[in-house]
Amino acid sequence: MIIRNENESDIQAITDITKTAFATLAISQHTEQFIINALRAAGALTVSLVAEIDGTVVGHVAFSPVTISDGNPHWYGLGPVSVLPQYQRQGIGTALIREGLSLLKARAGQGCVLVGPPAYYQRFGFRNLPVLALEGVPPEYFLALPFEDQTHRGVVVFHSAFAARG
Repeated sequence: MIIRNENESDIQAITDITKTAFATLAISQHTEQFIINALRAAGALTVSLVAEIDGTVVGHVAFSPVTISDGNPHWYGLGPVSVLPQYQRQGIGTALIREGLSLLKARAGQGCVLVGPPAYYQRFGFRNLPVLALEGVPPEYFLALPFEDQTHRGVVVFHSAFAARG
């Protein structure tokens, strides 16, 4: 498996993988592919990685900037992350996330947030931090990973591309 930055020729594969990966997920609004495209169009894909096996793109992860009401910069949102169903549960998503987090740290990122199942994301160090909130999301599903000891506090807002619907 190769993990690399996306390139223009990957865009359709990323769209297809994302649609397929989220197709049967009950909590999805099935807009994830639109979010990625809107982030790309806005120049807000800070990190966009693909996983490739034997020349075929089988997974993708996106990281984009978020704002925190306390004004602290350099925080990012993780997601969407997608792996084709036939390649899931093989460590591809984990590898994509670990590499993306490493790249954010190398860019002097301060931390990363996401909305997702705690049981999955705790393995990366994500946890609920009561000092950070995302409006409309139950706290147990809004998770953060500060890269430094200092934790910022406030309301987090994801990029406006997360409102993309088509």
